[in-house]
Amino acid sequence: MDTTPTRVLVVGATGRTGRHVMAAAAGRGLTPVALARDEKHARDVLPGAEIIVGDLEDTASLAGAVRDVDGIIFVHGSDNDSRADSVRRVDYGGVVNVMRALGDRKPRIVLQTSIFVTRRDHYFNVGGHALDWKRRSERVVRLSGAPYTIVRPGWLDGGEAGRHVTIEQGDTGEGGISREVLANLLVEALLTKDALGKTFEAYSGPGRVTRDWAALFGRAVEDAGGALDAVEDTANMPLEDEPSRVRSDLAEFRAH
Repeated sequence: MDTTPTRVLVVGATGRTGRHVMAAAAGRGLTPVALARDEKHARDVLPGAEIIVGDLEDTASLAGAVRDVDGIIFVHGSDNDSRADSVRRVDYGGVVNVMRALGDRKPRIVLQTSIFVTRRDHYFNVGGHALDWKRRSERVVRLSGAPYTIVRPGWLDGGEAGRHVTIEQGDTGEGGISREVLANLLVEALLTKDALGKTFEAYSGPGRVTRDWAALFGRAVEDAGGALDAVEDTANMPLEDEPSRVRSDLAEFRAH
Protein backbone atom coordinates (compact mmCIF):
# COMPACT_ATOMS: atom_id res chain seq x y z
CA MET A 1 0.00 0.00 0.00
CA ASP A 2 1.25 3.48 -0.87
CA THR A 3 1.80 5.36 2.40
CA THR A 4 2.98 8.61 0.82
CA PRO A 5 0.78 11.30 2.42
CA THR A 6 -0.77 14.35 0.81
CA ARG A 7 -2.80 15.96 3.63
CA VAL A 8 -0.78 16.34 6.81
CA LEU A 9 -1.86 17.29 10.32
CA VAL A 10 0.82 19.31 12.12
CA VAL A 11 0.51 18.93 15.89
CA GLY A 12 2.24 21.90 17.47
CA ALA A 13 1.93 23.97 14.31
CA THR A 14 1.93 27.35 16.05
CA GLY A 15 5.22 26.71 17.85
CA ARG A 16 8.61 27.92 16.69
CA THR A 17 9.39 24.62 14.95
CA GLY A 18 5.83 23.97 13.87
CA ARG A 19 5.65 27.14 11.82
CA HIS A 20 8.67 25.97 9.83
CA VAL A 21 7.04 22.55 9.38
CA MET A 22 3.91 24.15 7.96
CA ALA A 23 6.01 26.07 5.44
CA ALA A 24 8.19 23.07 4.57
CA ALA A 25 5.16 20.83 4.02
CA ALA A 26 3.51 23.38 1.75
CA GLY A 27 6.80 23.80 -0.11
CA ARG A 28 6.80 20.08 -0.88
CA GLY A 29 3.31 20.23 -2.34
CA LEU A 30 1.53 18.82 0.69
CA THR A 31 -1.58 20.26 2.28
CA PRO A 32 -0.59 21.07 5.87
CA VAL A 33 -3.38 21.40 8.44
CA ALA A 34 -2.58 23.11 11.74
CA LEU A 35 -4.05 21.62 14.90
CA ALA A 36 -4.70 24.44 17.35
CA ARG A 37 -6.45 24.85 20.67
CA ASP A 38 -6.72 28.63 20.22
CA GLU A 39 -8.00 29.39 16.72
CA LYS A 40 -7.44 33.14 16.93
CA HIS A 41 -3.81 32.72 17.97
CA ALA A 42 -3.27 30.19 15.19
CA ARG A 43 -4.67 32.55 12.58
CA ASP A 44 -2.44 35.33 13.87
CA VAL A 45 0.78 33.30 13.57
CA LEU A 46 -0.20 31.21 10.53
CA PRO A 47 -2.10 33.61 8.25
CA GLY A 48 -3.78 31.81 5.38
CA ALA A 49 -3.16 28.35 6.79
CA GLU A 50 -5.86 25.74 7.21
CA ILE A 51 -6.68 25.51 10.91
CA ILE A 52 -8.62 22.86 12.76
CA VAL A 53 -9.44 23.26 16.43
CA GLY A 54 -8.70 20.49 18.90
CA ASP A 55 -7.33 20.00 22.41
CA LEU A 56 -4.54 17.46 22.90
CA GLU A 57 -5.95 16.63 26.34
CA ASP A 58 -9.39 15.76 24.95
CA THR A 59 -9.54 12.74 22.64
CA ALA A 60 -13.09 13.49 21.50
CA SER A 61 -12.08 16.96 20.29
CA LEU A 62 -9.46 15.41 17.98
CA ALA A 63 -11.78 13.20 15.94
CA GLY A 64 -12.40 15.86 13.30
CA ALA A 65 -8.73 16.81 13.16
CA VAL A 66 -7.54 13.33 12.21
CA ARG A 67 -10.48 12.32 10.01
CA ASP A 68 -9.18 13.38 6.60
CA VAL A 69 -5.40 13.33 7.02
CA ASP A 70 -3.01 10.67 5.79
CA GLY A 71 0.06 11.98 7.62
CA ILE A 72 0.77 13.45 11.04
CA ILE A 73 3.85 15.33 12.21
CA PHE A 74 4.15 15.81 15.96
CA VAL A 75 6.21 18.86 17.01
CA HIS A 76 4.19 19.79 20.08
CA GLY A 77 5.51 20.38 23.58
CA SER A 78 4.61 21.69 27.01
CA ASP A 79 7.43 24.23 27.33
CA ASN A 80 5.07 27.09 28.18
CA ASP A 81 2.83 25.03 30.47
CA SER A 82 3.59 25.60 34.15
CA ARG A 83 1.64 22.61 35.48
CA ALA A 84 3.81 20.10 37.32
CA ASP A 85 2.51 17.24 35.17
CA SER A 86 2.41 19.12 31.87
CA VAL A 87 4.84 16.79 30.08
CA ARG A 88 2.70 13.79 30.99
CA ARG A 89 -0.48 15.57 29.94
CA VAL A 90 0.78 17.16 26.71
CA ASP A 91 3.99 15.59 25.40
CA TYR A 92 2.90 12.03 26.22
CA GLY A 93 -0.86 12.40 26.58
CA GLY A 94 -1.18 14.37 23.37
CA VAL A 95 0.37 11.53 21.39
CA VAL A 96 -1.82 8.95 23.12
CA ASN A 97 -4.98 10.96 22.47
CA VAL A 98 -4.23 11.62 18.79
CA MET A 99 -3.37 7.98 18.18
CA ARG A 100 -6.51 6.93 20.05
CA ALA A 101 -8.64 9.34 18.02
CA LEU A 102 -7.41 7.65 14.83
CA GLY A 103 -9.16 4.41 15.75
CA ASP A 104 -8.31 1.81 13.13
CA ARG A 105 -6.72 4.29 10.74
CA LYS A 106 -2.93 4.12 10.29
CA PRO A 107 -1.60 7.30 8.65
CA ARG A 108 2.11 7.93 8.27
CA ILE A 109 3.53 9.33 11.53
CA VAL A 110 6.60 11.44 12.21
CA LEU A 111 7.19 12.06 15.90
CA GLN A 112 9.74 14.58 17.17
CA THR A 113 11.05 13.89 20.67
CA SER A 114 14.56 14.82 21.85
CA ILE A 115 18.08 13.65 22.34
CA PHE A 116 18.73 12.37 25.89
CA VAL A 117 15.41 10.45 26.11
CA THR A 118 17.22 7.30 27.23
CA ARG A 119 19.58 9.10 29.63
CA ARG A 120 17.43 8.86 32.72
CA ASP A 121 20.00 10.51 34.99
CA HIS A 122 20.13 13.68 32.85
CA TYR A 123 19.04 16.85 34.62
CA PHE A 124 16.19 17.29 32.11
CA ASN A 125 14.60 14.29 33.80
CA VAL A 126 14.56 15.85 37.26
CA GLY A 127 11.17 16.76 38.68
CA GLY A 128 8.59 16.06 35.99
CA HIS A 129 10.53 13.21 34.34
CA ALA A 130 10.28 14.99 31.00
CA LEU A 131 12.61 12.61 29.18
CA ASP A 132 10.81 9.51 30.45
CA TRP A 133 7.46 10.83 29.22
CA LYS A 134 8.88 11.65 25.79
CA ARG A 135 10.32 8.15 25.60
CA ARG A 136 6.94 6.73 26.54
CA SER A 137 5.36 8.64 23.66
CA GLU A 138 7.85 6.96 21.33
CA ARG A 139 6.77 3.58 22.66
CA VAL A 140 3.12 4.33 21.93
CA VAL A 141 3.94 5.18 18.32
CA ARG A 142 6.08 2.08 17.85
CA LEU A 143 3.32 -0.20 19.13
CA SER A 144 0.51 1.55 17.26
CA GLY A 145 1.00 -0.33 14.02
CA ALA A 146 1.19 2.92 12.05
CA PRO A 147 4.11 3.49 9.68
CA TYR A 148 6.41 5.83 11.58
CA THR A 149 9.66 7.70 11.90
CA ILE A 150 10.88 9.03 15.25
CA VAL A 151 13.32 11.94 15.19
CA ARG A 152 15.32 13.01 18.24
CA PRO A 153 16.70 16.45 17.40
CA GLY A 154 19.67 18.03 19.10
CA TRP A 155 19.63 21.47 20.72
CA LEU A 156 17.15 23.52 18.71
CA ASP A 157 18.80 26.46 16.96
CA GLY A 158 22.01 25.52 18.77
CA GLY A 159 25.49 24.87 17.46
CA GLU A 160 27.09 26.16 14.27
CA ALA A 161 24.91 27.28 11.40
CA GLY A 162 24.67 25.09 8.34
CA ARG A 163 22.37 22.82 6.37
CA HIS A 164 24.47 19.67 6.45
CA VAL A 165 22.53 17.03 8.38
CA THR A 166 23.94 14.08 10.26
CA ILE A 167 22.02 11.34 12.03
CA GLU A 168 23.03 8.93 14.78
CA GLN A 169 21.42 6.12 16.73
CA GLY A 170 21.78 4.94 20.33
CA ASP A 171 21.22 8.36 21.97
CA THR A 172 24.82 8.82 23.03
CA GLY A 173 25.74 12.01 21.17
CA GLU A 174 24.99 15.69 21.47
CA GLY A 175 24.80 18.61 19.06
CA GLY A 176 22.53 21.28 17.65
CA ILE A 177 20.12 21.62 14.77
CA SER A 178 18.36 24.64 13.33
CA ARG A 179 14.57 24.60 13.50
CA GLU A 180 14.30 25.31 9.78
CA VAL A 181 16.57 22.38 8.90
CA LEU A 182 14.72 20.16 11.34
CA ALA A 183 11.37 21.09 9.80
CA ASN A 184 12.60 20.08 6.35
CA LEU A 185 13.98 16.84 7.75
CA LEU A 186 10.64 15.99 9.41
CA VAL A 187 8.74 16.57 6.18
CA GLU A 188 11.24 14.57 4.13
CA ALA A 189 11.00 11.73 6.67
CA LEU A 190 7.26 11.70 6.09
CA LEU A 191 7.79 11.34 2.35
CA THR A 192 10.75 8.96 2.19
CA LYS A 193 10.31 5.20 2.48
CA ASP A 194 13.90 4.79 3.67
CA ALA A 195 12.90 6.55 6.91
CA LEU A 196 10.12 4.10 7.78
CA GLY A 197 10.33 2.22 11.05
CA LYS A 198 13.43 4.09 12.19
CA THR A 199 14.44 6.16 15.21
CA PHE A 200 17.46 8.44 15.09
CA GLU A 201 19.06 11.57 16.50
CA ALA A 202 19.57 14.49 14.11
CA TYR A 203 22.03 17.39 14.00
CA SER A 204 22.91 20.09 11.50
CA GLY A 205 25.92 22.29 10.87
CA PRO A 206 28.52 23.40 8.34
CA GLY A 207 29.21 21.33 5.26
CA ARG A 208 27.57 20.31 2.03
CA VAL A 209 23.82 20.96 2.07
CA THR A 210 21.93 17.70 2.56
CA ARG A 211 19.70 16.99 -0.42
CA ASP A 212 19.72 13.20 -0.77
CA TRP A 213 17.37 12.37 2.08
CA ALA A 214 16.94 8.75 1.02
CA ALA A 215 20.67 8.20 1.35
CA LEU A 216 20.73 9.90 4.74
CA PHE A 217 17.81 7.93 6.16
CA GLY A 218 19.10 4.77 4.55
CA ARG A 219 22.10 4.81 6.89
CA ALA A 220 19.85 4.22 9.89
CA VAL A 221 18.87 0.74 11.09
CA GLU A 222 15.19 -0.10 11.51
CA ASP A 223 13.72 -0.69 14.93
CA ALA A 224 12.85 -4.29 15.73
CA GLY A 225 9.21 -5.07 15.02
CA GLY A 226 7.06 -4.87 18.15
CA ALA A 227 9.93 -3.49 20.25
CA LEU A 228 9.28 -0.82 22.86
CA ASP A 229 12.51 1.05 22.23
CA ALA A 230 14.75 1.97 19.34
CA VAL A 231 17.23 -0.45 17.89
CA GLU A 232 20.30 0.72 19.81
CA ASP A 233 18.70 2.19 22.92
CA THR A 234 19.93 1.37 26.41
CA ALA A 235 17.48 -1.02 28.07
CA ASN A 236 17.02 0.97 31.27
CA MET A 237 13.25 1.51 31.53
CA PRO A 238 11.65 -1.91 32.18
CA LEU A 239 7.99 -2.21 31.32
CA GLU A 240 7.21 -3.89 34.63
CA ASP A 241 8.40 -0.79 36.48
CA GLU A 242 6.24 1.59 34.47
CA PRO A 243 3.14 3.33 35.88
CA SER A 244 0.00 1.20 35.54
CA ARG A 245 -1.63 3.79 33.28
CA VAL A 246 1.30 3.62 30.88
CA ARG A 247 1.26 -0.17 30.83
CA SER A 248 -2.45 -0.04 30.07
CA ASP A 249 -1.94 2.43 27.21
CA LEU A 250 0.80 0.31 25.68
CA ALA A 251 -1.28 -2.84 25.96
CA GLU A 252 -4.14 -1.05 24.22
CA PHE A 253 -2.03 -0.01 21.27
CA ARG A 254 -0.18 -3.32 21.04
CA ALA A 255 -3.51 -5.14 20.72
CA HIS A 256 -5.13 -2.60 18.40
